[in-house]
Amino acid sequence: MKIITFLYNLLWGDLITLPLPGGSSVGLSLLVLILIPAGIYFTIRTRFLLFRLFPKMLKIATEKKKLSEKNSISGMQALIISTATRVGMGNLVGVVAAISAGGAGAVFWMWVTALLGSSTAFAEAALAQIYKEKDPLYGGFRGGPAYYIHHLFIKKKSKRKRSVIAMLFAASGLICWCGISQVIGNSVSSAFENAFQIPPLYTTLILVLIAAVIVLRKYATVKVLDVVVPVMASMYFLFTIFIIIKNAGQIPSVFQQIFAEAFGLRQVAAGGFGAVLMNGAKRGLFSNEAGSGSAPCAAAAAEISHPAKEGLLQAFGVFIDTIVICSCSAMIMLLAPEELTRGLIGMDLLQTAMHYHLGEFGVIFIAVILWLFSFSTFIGILFYARPNVAYLFGDNWLSQTVYKLLALVMLFIGGLAAYTFVWDLGDIGIGLMTVFNMIALIPLSGQAIDSLRDYEQTKEMTGR
Repeated sequence: MKIITFLYNLLWGDLITLPLPGGSSVGLSLLVLILIPAGIYFTIRTRFLLFRLFPKMLKIATEKKKLSEKNSISGMQALIISTATRVGMGNLVGVVAAISAGGAGAVFWMWVTALLGSSTAFAEAALAQIYKEKDPLYGGFRGGPAYYIHHLFIKKKSKRKRSVIAMLFAASGLICWCGISQVIGNSVSSAFENAFQIPPLYTTLILVLIAAVIVLRKYATVKVLDVVVPVMASMYFLFTIFIIIKNAGQIPSVFQQIFAEAFGLRQVAAGGFGAVLMNGAKRGLFSNEAGSGSAPCAAAAAEISHPAKEGLLQAFGVFIDTIVICSCSAMIMLLAPEELTRGLIGMDLLQTAMHYHLGEFGVIFIAVILWLFSFSTFIGILFYARPNVAYLFGDNWLSQTVYKLLALVMLFIGGLAAYTFVWDLGDIGIGLMTVFNMIALIPLSGQAIDSLRDYEQTKEMTGR
């Protein structure tokens, strides 16, 4: 616990405290100091990629291409896998946590981190494509930060087989995903107990058994996510649109509340602006994962005609996650009467808001959608784990199976008991991943920018 607390404070605690008018202050964590400037840097280097090339992202997302490599996945399938983890725990539990601690203003800072993070997501996904390699176990391709970190620090003629930084990244990822597995189990069992009064043991057993059937099969992951992710995201989006239309008259006041609290006009005086900014930025970074190095593990597996195309798809994924889905969760909560939700935190806040909007059906709907979100997150993170397990332990089925079994055990434990440090464990893992990823991402970023420049000059992009 002391080690976890120390690492958490190092990564997410206030490294620098800046004074603000009215006696308030804002604390900046190491991760915020790394990711926000990096997002600004990549946004400028890519010339505001999300705004400039958004129509192209939509076109790439809808194009179909026959795969030449056996068991490889398409760029769209890689996007679905990364979306499965982005549009998961961070969109429900994470957004609830941000609003619980930082109020409506935290939503604005989640949007800002997404707009900046999309360019970072492009850079790391493009690099993952540039340095991908054949996967001898599963077929197709594999890669991610561990592999481009390796190429940065290990020269071709070197006798060293592994880079220390790359190994630290891979190990941090495995720790993070085990922590998230426990959060998934606990969130699902709690939601089903609230909605259906089902004892956590039964919910957890069913969740673990279904997950085991999928993750222990060699090629089931992508097939399952191809179906689950579009269905769950569409359902959630459509019900949110219904709620927004139903409460259309309140929309202007909700946006007014978000922007007013975002800039702390009231919070500065109360000394709470730091909480608004930090909770929005922190949960935004955790939700969209840009810069953490997790999504590139899926991006590298794509068989696609140009590295920049996969980078654009992953940038689009950040937009889907935060600007669309996270905003849906925020609207559900902020459109409910404040006197009804005041003092509530966690899933109680979200389920109370849904009960207000849709009655008992709303509570049941959130339980089911949380199950789908969490289930897809679990399947997705085990896909991420594949290349990192291989980097650490070599190409063998034993190590791959052992890690899957460990994750299933963590899923089971999390379903039966709430461990208060579990969120911290996930934050520590993703924080360490980000630090090690950025060590290589900045020096190698020129290759990603060159890739974008080359793609923009191709016939496919220019139409010439």
